[in-house]
Amino acid sequence: MAKSMKLGQGGRFAKLKTQLARKGVRNPGALAASIGRKKYGARKMQKWATAGRKR
Repeated sequence: MAKSMKLGQGGRFAKLKTQLARKGVRNPGALAASIGRKKYGARKMQKWATAGRKR
């Protein structure tokens, strides 16, 4: 597994966003975030989003 595919690195989020875009989803980023919040919880997703903005 690549370093970017570890939890919190953004690789999995980007991959999911790409897959959703291919399926024709209008706003793949929002849907990916919604799926992530449901799976990992709002606190964890917010922590990762903050870390991503700092990078």
